[in-house]
Amino acid sequence: MTGTVRLDLNFPDFQAQLPALDSDELPQAVKTLRKVSALDWQQVYSDHGLKWEELKSIKGRYTIRVTRQCRAVVMHDGEHIRFLALHFDHESAYRGG
Repeated sequence: MTGTVRLDLNFPDFQAQLPALDSDELPQAVKTLRKVSALDWQQVYSDHGLKWEELKSIKGRYTIRVTRQCRAVVMHDGEHIRFLALHFDHESAYRGG
């Protein structure tokens, strides 16, 4: 796939959780969102900082690192990366949702 990835930040869980990031993590999250929006899909998949990983528990769902302490559950939908939820504890991201 070519072209940059488009962000979809409209899922209610994600929108409710984003403001819950503490004042140190929120700027990191914004930086990550900007970074993702400047990448193409191959770069997203291979970026060592994002650490794209498939969730074993839910087909078609993945996690990426948003901050040092937080991962996002996302899905790849055409040219969009849809941010579904944030998990403030890395391990909880792997349990789904």
